[in-house]
Amino acid sequence: MAAKAVILHAALLAAAFVAAPAFAQTNDPNLSQTQVDCLNRTTAAGAGCDKNNGTKNGGSAPGDGTAAGGAVSLPALIVDLFPNPPAGASPQTPAPSNGTSGGSANTPAPPPTPSGPVTVPQGLNLAEPPRAITGEFVPDEVLVTVDGDAGTVQQIANSFGLQVRSQRQSRLLGTTLVRFGITDGRPVGVVLAQLAADGRTQRREPNHIYTLQQAAGIVNYAFDRITLDASQASGENVRVAVIDTGIDDTNPALAGVIAQQFDAMPNVPIEKRDHGTSVDGLIAGVGPLEGMAPGAKIYHARAFEGGKSTMDVILSALDWAAEQDVRIINMSFVGPENDLLGSACRNARALGIVLVAAAGNNGPKAPYGYPAAFDGVIAVTATDAKDGLMPQANRGAYVFISAPGVEMVAPSGAGSDVVTGTSFAAAIVSGAIANLIHAAPDRSADDIEKALAATAKDLGPKGRDNDFGYGLLDTKAAEAAK
Repeated sequence: MAAKAVILHAALLAAAFVAAPAFAQTNDPNLSQTQVDCLNRTTAAGAGCDKNNGTKNGGSAPGDGTAAGGAVSLPALIVDLFPNPPAGASPQTPAPSNGTSGGSANTPAPPPTPSGPVTVPQGLNLAEPPRAITGEFVPDEVLVTVDGDAGTVQQIANSFGLQVRSQRQSRLLGTTLVRFGITDGRPVGVVLAQLAADGRTQRREPNHIYTLQQAAGIVNYAFDRITLDASQASGENVRVAVIDTGIDDTNPALAGVIAQQFDAMPNVPIEKRDHGTSVDGLIAGVGPLEGMAPGAKIYHARAFEGGKSTMDVILSALDWAAEQDVRIINMSFVGPENDLLGSACRNARALGIVLVAAAGNNGPKAPYGYPAAFDGVIAVTATDAKDGLMPQANRGAYVFISAPGVEMVAPSGAGSDVVTGTSFAAAIVSGAIANLIHAAPDRSADDIEKALAATAKDLGPKGRDNDFGYGLLDTKAAEAAK
């Protein structure tokens, strides 16, 4: 009876935790078929499921779109993040872009060869190939920090019937980060509840999914709007890390810009390079598509494919960035709150790194977007050429500052494109901060954040507000601020 109560309690926790309806599965041989059916929501309209099996408290009918307690669940993100073609199948060739990237419509150009060194992460060898993901987190994985060595990790896996899919020492978390696979169909919430009872596990989180923040797809008006003199703009020798998609480093706008590259998902073929190319170009591009901080050195971590990434991949990219002695980390992506990501951001900020993130493009009623909503992260929203707010921008008390991000020309693939989104507004802010650091290398992250807030041009209601934050970035005033 005790074993049955533990499993039923875990099922309740799972129902309250998972954002979309999920079947609660169990291996308990003592449960009757009726109780199993109730846990799996297979009895008609829940009839015959009494309070003892827990299915009437917080449960939801499949497909009702609501979570326990009446909370509204986020829309499912159906993503082919990790293409895994059948054995013997020929790899599919990406369709040609509609942008200005050259090449024949019938014969796509071969992918460019990176011009700079590309680092492959260590300790990420997978026990099984990644595959398609549906939802706001990977449905059969959990991320756990462990107090112990590889032997301890394997003992935990054996104790809880889990598979060790990857493990590595995280610099920013200061401990061993393990990605455990769930091979028997247990819901993520159940496994997290079970692991919580083991003192060798320190933190336990879902492997959340994050999305890049590009909204729509003339001359770059950002220089004028943020009072940055294009002829004097410089981020010379300032190190800026960008966590994004792969890039086309043969684009002329990135010539000499990329100091080093890191691939946090080496087992996933690169198909999309536009978003990362645009972000890098807006920060430090050269030539006709000059960025905000020409001369800055970009340390680019590829952590996204198909617009999506997972928490363990992003943490790997953040650790690498912290090891490159960068002054700024640009994070043009949004996802749910995750304690591991929050800790990594706090520790990066403690190292003196300025963290800049997109506020999100999910609309005025969207939940807070992370990492932007963490303390110590500069959350950037997007405005247009007339300082109007991008309609699809997230709102909230976490929004820190506004910057141009609507219909701007930016490098994209092998050419250029008109881009819109808080992703690109974040890149503008990262470039502006690189200018501030170039002018005063000893300026701390705290000083920079205070200067941006104190000198921003107020756009909404007086003072900081949920739409524009402190207001429009004013680089000239921020540079002069003491």
